Amino acid sequence: MEKRYFILAWLTIYLLAGSLLLQAQEQANQPISWENWRAAKESAEKYDREGNYTRALQYYFEYIRQAEGLGRPELVAWGKNNAAYMIIKQHKQDPTTDLLPAKKLLEEALTIKEASEDCKLKLQSNLDYVKLFIKVT
Repeated sequence: MEKRYFILAWLTIYLLAGSLLLQAQEQANQPISWENWRAAKESAEKYDREGNYTRALQYYFEYIRQAEGLGRPELVAWGKNNAAYMIIKQHKQDPTTDLLPAKKLLEEALTIKEASEDCKLKLQSNLDYVKLFIKVT
């Protein structure tokens, strides 16, 4: 009986991962536009509200890609902050979540000179949280 559950769990994880990869590939094929940036933002916020931080993170990456393509570094900084925050939320639910990707996103965003002061404060606050749980390198 346990073997069946293991196989079912593995199959579910495999299908979910495949679905997420297909969605990511589909998003990467989206042309750069304000409409696509807004759609990515709305989807990310929707999944965040629903507590689906993995899906929200995926859409924040598209938000970042769109903002980069639109030449809006201040939006890139916010997108990186929000993506990192989804990883932090995952960590709060599951302390085994790796925070190194969040640290990298936050450090990259802090180098964006066009980031607003409010954004920089949020970035630093999130980075301070991350540093509580990982070795500073």
